[in-house]
Amino acid sequence: MDFTLSDEQRLLKDSVDRLLADRYAFDQRKNHHKEPNGWSTALWSQYAELGLLGLPFAEQYGGFGGGAVEIMLVMEAFGRALILEPYLATVVLGGTAVRLGGSEAQQSRVLPAIADGSMKLAFAHGERQARYDVTDVMTTAKREGGGWVLDGAKSVVTHGDCADTLVVSARSSGERDDAGGITLFLVDAGANGVARRGYPMRDEQRAAEVSLSGVRVDGDAVLGEVGNGLALVERVIEAGIAATAAESVGAMEAVHSMTLEYSRTREQFGKPIGSYQVVQHRLAEMLMSLEQGRSMAMLAAMMVDEPDAAERAHNIAMAKVGIGQAGRFVSQNAVQLHGGMGMTEDLAVGHYFRRCMVIERLFGDTAHYLAKLAERVE
Repeated sequence: MDFTLSDEQRLLKDSVDRLLADRYAFDQRKNHHKEPNGWSTALWSQYAELGLLGLPFAEQYGGFGGGAVEIMLVMEAFGRALILEPYLATVVLGGTAVRLGGSEAQQSRVLPAIADGSMKLAFAHGERQARYDVTDVMTTAKREGGGWVLDGAKSVVTHGDCADTLVVSARSSGERDDAGGITLFLVDAGANGVARRGYPMRDEQRAAEVSLSGVRVDGDAVLGEVGNGLALVERVIEAGIAATAAESVGAMEAVHSMTLEYSRTREQFGKPIGSYQVVQHRLAEMLMSLEQGRSMAMLAAMMVDEPDAAERAHNIAMAKVGIGQAGRFVSQNAVQLHGGMGMTEDLAVGHYFRRCMVIERLFGDTAHYLAKLAERVE
């Protein structure tokens, strides 16, 4: 894939960068976090006006027909600004599920509502006992008349507390760890039997525990094929990995720039600490890790639409490992080079560090994907 940006892509990048430069300085971010939802509803409307919420959707659904590269550019910018809004949950995760698995009627109903900012989605797949095993689903879906009844619980649902619609995975047949028998449903978050407990995560993003008790949905709530939802779940997770890889690159860019500037101004023994060779070497190593991480984010973006499932999964696993290692190295060293103040709430670098650590664990940590790659070698 050619990563030389087109005129349209450069315009997209510049417009997002300008918006966030004006509206997402660190002090402004603190104010956004204090809003009732934990993020800015005004900025969400601006994302819609700029077309960011409909970026990956076809024009017939109110979108712009963008692809993985456009999402990568937006997520890098969001990573540099450390945004709080539910873009990943709604556009990337929920939007991918509907875009790839939805019927014409479902896409016509949901995607334009995402694009204009009136509907927020959350991807409710993970369960407490499953850890990173995507086939471990204990939530059940039982047929009742022409519809279904859902029972179970979902854990750490990103922005699940503010979502209008939940994309819920449930076992419609088979045993707990079977690859077959998983079905996805579009569930109204306000339906009878749906309970949500929202909370802030360590990186100040929002998540929720979701319980489903006798939740009734119509037959047209099924997303994709009954019993064959695992492939769609995997595609959603792969899109999420590619998007957060780009976000991590943006965060690494920000902390490296902050650390470089700090090394030029912080003096020790009468000289800026950046004049010492050991600090220069560390900054150079951080830059090399950042660029390695950028390459892995590009690889993930290239693979999102790869038709060969095995090839796609292998390369995205490699990207996940690479971006996790790079994010950890760059953000940890940024904190260390800032000294004790690097861990304070008043300094941005510690917030970037926490976001990089959460990204490393989203959808499976580095060790999990290293094990998957090792299985392939065997």
